[in-house]
Amino acid sequence: MGYNAIYPAEAIEAHRAFIARRRSLRPSEEYHTPTAEEWDAFLGHFERRKLSVGICARAFGTSCIHEHACVRCSMLRPEPDHRGRLVEVRDNLLARIIEAECEGWLGELEGLEVSLAGAQDKFAQLDAQQVRRNTVVELGIPTFRDIAGRNGTPLLRPE
Repeated sequence: MGYNAIYPAEAIEAHRAFIARRRSLRPSEEYHTPTAEEWDAFLGHFERRKLSVGICARAFGTSCIHEHACVRCSMLRPEPDHRGRLVEVRDNLLARIIEAECEGWLGELEGLEVSLAGAQDKFAQLDAQQVRRNTVVELGIPTFRDIAGRNGTPLLRPE
């Protein structure tokens, strides 16, 4: 048994007309075939998004606004496979915080604590992602037993 979505023809045509109107307002230069250099820059952007603990989700053509302090950045999407690396980063931050406290480096200490909070947030994101993957969502789809339910009382035959 499958599912088939049926949309009214008017809705589809209205959407196509909307897209055509939007495209007519944009400069035609934006719809050119990309050059080899443009295509390489586009693909290179996604290669440069790969990090030791996950992937940077910043938009194409934008620079890093956090000066590559990735663990602090909300755009870092940690990957479960790289949790061990994130543990190393957190442990390093804890060691550096202890050193900064011993040396009295208050400015350094503040920045390290912000980074540690970011690392803890990344762990929370990974844990939440794991919970979402392991949680079963009840969709309320009826089973055959629900549809063709049996009556528990036997029929009495008249004598």
